Amino acid sequence: MSYWNTKAETMPRPELEAWQWRRLRRAAEHARHHSPFWADRIPGGLSSPAEFTARVPLLHKADLLAAQAVSPPYGTWPSIDPAAGARHHQTSGTSGNPPVRSIDTARDWVWSTDTFCTALYANGVRSGQRGMVCFGYGLFAGFWGMHYALERMGCTVFPSAGLDSRSRIGLLTEYRIEVVGLTPSYALRLMEVAREEGVDLAREANVEVILAGAEPRSDRTTAAIEEAFGARVFNAAGTTEYGGVFMFECPARRNACHVVESSCYDEVLDPDTGRAVPYGAQGVRVTSGLSREGVQLFRHWTEDVVVRRPHHECGCGRSWDFYDGGILRRVDDMRKIRGASVTPVMVEDVVRAVPGVAEFQASIRTVRGLDTVHLRVDAGEPDGEGGRRLARELADRFKRAIGIRPEVELVPPGSLPRTEWKATRLHDERDPRTPHP
Repeated sequence: MSYWNTKAETMPRPELEAWQWRRLRRAAEHARHHSPFWADRIPGGLSSPAEFTARVPLLHKADLLAAQAVSPPYGTWPSIDPAAGARHHQTSGTSGNPPVRSIDTARDWVWSTDTFCTALYANGVRSGQRGMVCFGYGLFAGFWGMHYALERMGCTVFPSAGLDSRSRIGLLTEYRIEVVGLTPSYALRLMEVAREEGVDLAREANVEVILAGAEPRSDRTTAAIEEAFGARVFNAAGTTEYGGVFMFECPARRNACHVVESSCYDEVLDPDTGRAVPYGAQGVRVTSGLSREGVQLFRHWTEDVVVRRPHHECGCGRSWDFYDGGILRRVDDMRKIRGASVTPVMVEDVVRAVPGVAEFQASIRTVRGLDTVHLRVDAGEPDGEGGRRLARELADRFKRAIGIRPEVELVPPGSLPRTEWKATRLHDERDPRTPHP
């Protein structure tokens, strides 16, 4: 096993924990002295990680939005003069709130790129390979870091912003591109277009490594992508607020996503009590950044539900702990429907198990006083006995797996939206003022 940074990735745990505390204390002092926002939240004289977690309050997205609103666009959050920023990124703001805006200094961007290098090198990417990152090169932090990391690692990068799916498939087959970065949703879209064009990606392309991040995916979706491309699919995750990759999947153990502990100090807390949970228990990931200087993050309540496992259970030699299965779901993704807890990944796992489904959308509605799941499914021609059989199979599988029989509507081919960015496939259309036990 080889590593991008052997010393950082294999540091003995006692040494790593001492290193984390030194970096955390220094980062907190920098923030306390240079950011008005953090000056109000971080006390002086912190002497240990335990004191840090006891005295520094949890940070929620609403806190950052309130800080930005004081003096837009960045407000009181930055720990530098924003004029020193080398890059600007922001979240989508699709939740109805304003976007969270962030800036990176030149040093921040070197660090952020390095976190992507760590993930890509672990996944088997090496100098001399060819890579393509499928995203729009916009304000999302997204895959920007992967593009720069491929360059730093000595790979040839094919910028594909502005290209349609057919053109990207042409690049994959003509130039024998080995490394691809995209969302799981867009991987499924490329598979769909390849079938329409009569292209067998597993046979005619040369993809070896797929980094599919930015949204949760089911095991069935992972298996479908790997079969279609003939390549290993890896997971990785980062956020605009944090600024880099905070976890990546290890090839030594499927679904073991190592925390980049040289750059972040993570806690896993019970969502109800706020207390730390032991290894193997579900909790919410709370993160503090150790490396960024432009905008800093301490005890950020991410809403990500994870299960932390000790590093030695992976066997790759890294001393970094890992999240088993990566981000399992988000706290705010779970919906209660007639007493059943339902998440987007659960719905996807059921629908993707039915052959022929190209795309789908699910909505939760109240019909005659009863909460109901409505599935709109693109599975080819919707008319005829074949379509009716598919609808019945979907409804039966959904009932067995989740306990609710949905309404299934088959829609014309291509009528549901496809996207290269994060796809939202579960919409709650119920009145938010009405409780849903």
